[in-house]
Amino acid sequence: MKPLAIFDIDGTIFRKNLHFELINQLVLMGVFKNDVRDELIDLYTKWLEHEGTYGEYRDALVRLYANNIPGVTVDTVKIASQKMINFHQKRTYIFAERLIKFLKEKKYYIIAVSGSPSEAVQEFNRVHLHFNEVFGTEYAQKNGVYTGEESFVPVENKKKFVQEYVRKNNFDLQNSYGIGDTLSDAGFLELVENPIVFNPDLELKAIAEKNNWKIKVEKKDVIYDIV
Repeated sequence: MKPLAIFDIDGTIFRKNLHFELINQLVLMGVFKNDVRDELIDLYTKWLEHEGTYGEYRDALVRLYANNIPGVTVDTVKIASQKMINFHQKRTYIFAERLIKFLKEKKYYIIAVSGSPSEAVQEFNRVHLHFNEVFGTEYAQKNGVYTGEESFVPVENKKKFVQEYVRKNNFDLQNSYGIGDTLSDAGFLELVENPIVFNPDLELKAIAEKNNWKIKVEKKDVIYDIV
């Protein structure tokens, strides 16, 4: 069995946010109203101006998407994902690209677990990442049209998800790698032999320091070791 590597995507591989960019693309296509983009920009600005945490911003993205996706067809979201990824696919971190190259050369089985919509995650993987498997949030649909309810949310408990994945696929975690950037990633980082915390939020940074995990920060084209 190949050794396992587990990635988050937004903030660790992708410099932007798949969820944010998918919402924006749906606005550009006229699927979501312009008011949605205005609220999206307001949410992002509040986070940039320290009026809320990244977690609060991320949760607001989920709410905004879920509130506006009912009645939209699956094919429309797939088209939006294709357009968005075609434009943004190369906007990735240098550290992540180097690590992915290393892991592929070492024949690791690589997966990603993301809170962004599955359509965007799958398209990013198809076009750019080429991981063995990727998982994103899935929304319920009826006759090819979204209802708005979440049907599968692997990031609700990433630790439990990874544990189940390892068990069902007969992996062991010897020599395993994990890379994450927010508190929600702490659970699966506890499981791997080589946890890497990348551009972390304050909460994950504190956990990493307590556990002596590697902390990497990338600024422009320079990568720094914090621990």
